[in-house]
Amino acid sequence: MIDDIFYSGLDFIDLHGYDTETARVCTDDFINDSYILGRKKIIIIHGIGKGILKKEVLSILKNDKRVEEYNLDMFNEGCTLARLKNNIDI
Repeated sequence: MIDDIFYSGLDFIDLHGYDTETARVCTDDFINDSYILGRKKIIIIHGIGKGILKKEVLSILKNDKRVEEYNLDMFNEGCTLARLKNNIDI
């Protein structure tokens, strides 16, 4: 997936194998680091499975004031793409 020309160069985190709490903490840290570094777009790979991590990731993104918008990847429902606000927007 990361070899795709549309995603190359974007920061990503892969949550495969994480439990819900660890995924929550790591996702929040990843968003924070990306926001501080001025990254505009990020990828969160949560997998498909039973949808537990996907549900947690979407909840985090929905409630995070640093996130401008987010969407599931239309070609891979195991990934979520997010756009972060600029540091000065908050």
